Amino acid sequence: MAQSAFRIGIVGIGRMGANMARRLHDLHYAIVAVYDTDTERAKALAKELACTAVTTPARVAELADTVLTVVSDDAAMRHIYSPAGADSLLRHAAHRLFINCATLSPELQQEVHALVEQQGGRSLEACMASSITQARQGTLYLMCGGRPEAFERAKPLLQDLSAHLRYIGPAGEAAKVKALVNMVMNANTAALAEGLGLGAALGLDLTMLREVFSQTGANSRVLETDGEDMQQRAHDCYFSAAHAAKDSGIACALAKQAGLDLPLANATYKQYRRLIDIGKGELDKSAVAELTFKDRSNH
Repeated sequence: MAQSAFRIGIVGIGRMGANMARRLHDLHYAIVAVYDTDTERAKALAKELACTAVTTPARVAELADTVLTVVSDDAAMRHIYSPAGADSLLRHAAHRLFINCATLSPELQQEVHALVEQQGGRSLEACMASSITQARQGTLYLMCGGRPEAFERAKPLLQDLSAHLRYIGPAGEAAKVKALVNMVMNANTAALAEGLGLGAALGLDLTMLREVFSQTGANSRVLETDGEDMQQRAHDCYFSAAHAAKDSGIACALAKQAGLDLPLANATYKQYRRLIDIGKGELDKSAVAELTFKDRSNH
């Protein structure tokens, strides 16, 4: 399928959604409508992309045949897919393809999948293990769940958004994998913050310590992405502490359902909840270091 085979609408144009839209616009896909609860944000992006800023999710689905949703959490997702809502995407679900990119609970992905199919549409989860830069460059890591035919229909578009594209299985399966990815990432981030915090308390040179970490078994992807930011207290947001808490919470809930005790995951979740409680939830996840350095006043 060529770009011309898609008429795309996007619901949720925060940092990730807006940059995915820009990427698709660069590749000459037809972006026909955008919606966001922040109406001024939607108007600004619509002007940039020469499309329509609409006032309801339902209008997005009315104008588009393919709808990408990039919303913040389960509550936001339930709202835009409300069976009873006059503004719901479900009002115009027939013959549409919905690609849901947010990190949500597997149960909700399955629920949305069923609701859309009841209305004659198709639903695919496309969970993103990447950040803002990758969204803009079209190098996302995408894990997909849903019916194989929905994946095949979406595949040309998703290939243009991603460097790595995987079909995981039925609805909800990709959401499980994404929850585990972020659970491990968040635990690594919290552990790195403790290592650097202790290093600082011991009077060690943190630049030297990060270099040693990178050359030994302490190396990790988050050392590369977050280590210098933790040292410099540079917490501009690429992936927020609030999102880290949400995603670790999803994983902890899955563990509870499976009858497993995951003390590291639970401790990590509590650290990110602490950041939210002290008003730092919108900082980057690297801000967990603010809880581990002795000379930082957030205890």
